[in-house]
Amino acid sequence: MDQEVKLYGNWASFFAYKVIWALKLKGIKYEYIEEDLSNKSDLLLEHNPVYKKVPVLVHGGKPIPESSVILEYIEDTWPHPNPLFPEDAFERAMARFWIKFGNEKGLVFYSYFRASQEQKEEAANQVLQVLKILEDQGLGSKKFFGGESINAVDLSFGWLVHWYECMEEVVGVKVLEPTNLPRLHAWLENFKEVPVIKENLPDKEELMEYNKKIRASFLVD
Repeated sequence: MDQEVKLYGNWASFFAYKVIWALKLKGIKYEYIEEDLSNKSDLLLEHNPVYKKVPVLVHGGKPIPESSVILEYIEDTWPHPNPLFPEDAFERAMARFWIKFGNEKGLVFYSYFRASQEQKEEAANQVLQVLKILEDQGLGSKKFFGGESINAVDLSFGWLVHWYECMEEVVGVKVLEPTNLPRLHAWLENFKEVPVIKENLPDKEELMEYNKKIRASFLVD
């Protein structure tokens, strides 16, 4: 008998959606448990006592925290169908490299999101430099980071769809445009049309309002 799979997440958390997409791609049945991050459940704190945040995947009673770790666990546990990582050792290592790159550059986007009116142009330029590296060195001429189909790298940068689009709107400086980043913009358009992605996204208007409130809190002296 298959062991029970549960996912603790939050409707606005990209990191939770990254896991949702992986589970959907693999066809894994799971129970989703919505967490109120302002009033975290005892179970969430028990399952992730180190970071105390979502997502947490619980498989057969064993909790696995951190979205990037969860993706590798899903791949190791359910390698088929739709592999999340390449079979080739070098390509697999490169996939991990770009996932790590994205995780490490998160602070650049965070700084952009909370930049003041005076700082936002410089912050946007720093974002552009990161995205140019991603486009030139990571994506190259491929349709997806995974080639003709999406893989863990695509999922890891999937937040550039709704989440970053909302971020650009509330900051008021757009970076990921066809004129600046044509191949990465084409990837974004292709990625959000993949059925698993398109059918599993948060409501964009709600996400926009959520981002507006967070940004407003940053700009308060």
